Amino acid sequence: MEIEVLRIQKIPVVILCGGKGLRLRLYTDITPKALVPIGDLPILVHIMKMYSHQGFNKFILALGYKGKQIKDYFMNYLWISENFKLNLTSSGNIQPKVIDNTKLDEFDITFVDTGLETPTGGRIKKLEKYIENENFFATYCDGLADVNIRSLFDFHNKMGKVATVTAVHPMSSFGIIEIKDGLAVSFKEKPALPGVVSGGFFVFNQKIFDYLDENSVLEEETFRKLTSERQLAAYQHDGFWACMDTFKDVMRLNKLWKEHYMPHVGFKGKPPWKIWE
Repeated sequence: MEIEVLRIQKIPVVILCGGKGLRLRLYTDITPKALVPIGDLPILVHIMKMYSHQGFNKFILALGYKGKQIKDYFMNYLWISENFKLNLTSSGNIQPKVIDNTKLDEFDITFVDTGLETPTGGRIKKLEKYIENENFFATYCDGLADVNIRSLFDFHNKMGKVATVTAVHPMSSFGIIEIKDGLAVSFKEKPALPGVVSGGFFVFNQKIFDYLDENSVLEEETFRKLTSERQLAAYQHDGFWACMDTFKDVMRLNKLWKEHYMPHVGFKGKPPWKIWE
């Protein structure tokens, strides 16, 4: 059993970080979408913490637009994350020293430049030589959820298909009014809608590479072909899910974070996606 757990924990998590994020140009003219902050952390780190907390800390970042900034962020992650002391001496031997006994994230990260204009499926295709496992996870850099990753993986194995997508309930952009006899009897502020959409959080078998080339768009021809061949399983997630596509989305997620965090006190409750301690 312990060997099986270790084997599962070594499954890599591909995160697509190369897009230009054109609908977020207020941010992405300056920084890549993956580094847009939610609270005091980039959204990318929120996603990585969610996977790592559930035992999956081996990441492959598919870089593109402003990928160097993502590399720079993690090269300086220790000093960004921790309080430290720096002794500037005339000897030139400048060695920062962490001064708080805190536990750092144990991320194992592979950074791969997958091109500036490469579509989503093409980015995954370019990672083929870096993925040795029979199955691997993949997700976008802009979705937050409280998905049970182990349950998702077990479902994928049970279904035995090439790919599994996590199906989620999207949030309405508007308040929903229920009307009876000409009167409003209820008003729900931006509730979850009854239908489902792809929320990312995929599991792929190595056979996925047979469906991809460097020009593939994952969400279009790739998934359509998998669907026609009955090779796309759908894991339904009824919990929290939110996508950061627009400036309003950034504001909403930061509001959710701020409502649950008080500086000097810590978290009072948790934002819905914060499953880690």
